[in-house]
Amino acid sequence: MNPYKMELENVSKTYLAADGTAVKALGPIAMRIPNHRFISIVGPSGCGKSTLFNIISGLVDNTEGAIYVGGNRVDGLTGITGYMLQKDLLLPWRNILDNVILGLEIQGVAKKEAKAKALPLLHKYGLKGFEHHYPAQLSGGMRQRAALLRTILYDRDIILLDEPFGALDAQTRAMMQEWLLDLWDDFQKTILFVTHDMEEAIYLSDEVYIMTSRPGTIKRHLTIDLPRPRKPQIVTSPQFIALKEEALRILSEETLKAYRQEAAV
Repeated sequence: MNPYKMELENVSKTYLAADGTAVKALGPIAMRIPNHRFISIVGPSGCGKSTLFNIISGLVDNTEGAIYVGGNRVDGLTGITGYMLQKDLLLPWRNILDNVILGLEIQGVAKKEAKAKALPLLHKYGLKGFEHHYPAQLSGGMRQRAALLRTILYDRDIILLDEPFGALDAQTRAMMQEWLLDLWDDFQKTILFVTHDMEEAIYLSDEVYIMTSRPGTIKRHLTIDLPRPRKPQIVTSPQFIALKEEALRILSEETLKAYRQEAAV
């Protein structure tokens, strides 16, 4: 039996520039991800993190390499993973309940059945009483909750989250981290999480992949051996601080390289 939920085998992406020259944007990337793991990916701006997610989700074709889910090759296929971007992308003309069931409707689930499935989740995960409000009437944190529940209800084993808390204030972000860990544990999903915040990556994750500057490859793979369930106070523990210092040292080297790349253009 394959022990890995997802495997990336030397995945890379090369684009053609306007002048016809080949520009390598990503790779090769190799990752092996066990089931029900929380995996964070951190790297300098422009290193290809979002490109990697677009390839995994099937929205962009990889130039080389292969992606396997459950032992089956899936690169180029859409609908294999759930995918949420930093922007909540809630439809402003739909209320929160109707936004949350959108994925179910696309799958062909009757609206009445979809609402019956979604309502208990809205109540359990902090949106009770806001089912019939519209996105513009909700705070940023509440909109992100709705968007995450919509992604969960799409019911894929693997969830891609691309900086979902990047636009939130620090207090709301901390609350959402706790909420996400509860959601992850309840639904037993495998989560790939992109963030620029190293403390967030270590706090949430079982493993952290640190990428190089463009073209992004994996520079370091860290295993986060911190006990679960985790509480915010763990960020002051010696073990956490040591992990953070090591990770920031590695990341700062690549961030400096990325800055020099941009300055040379």
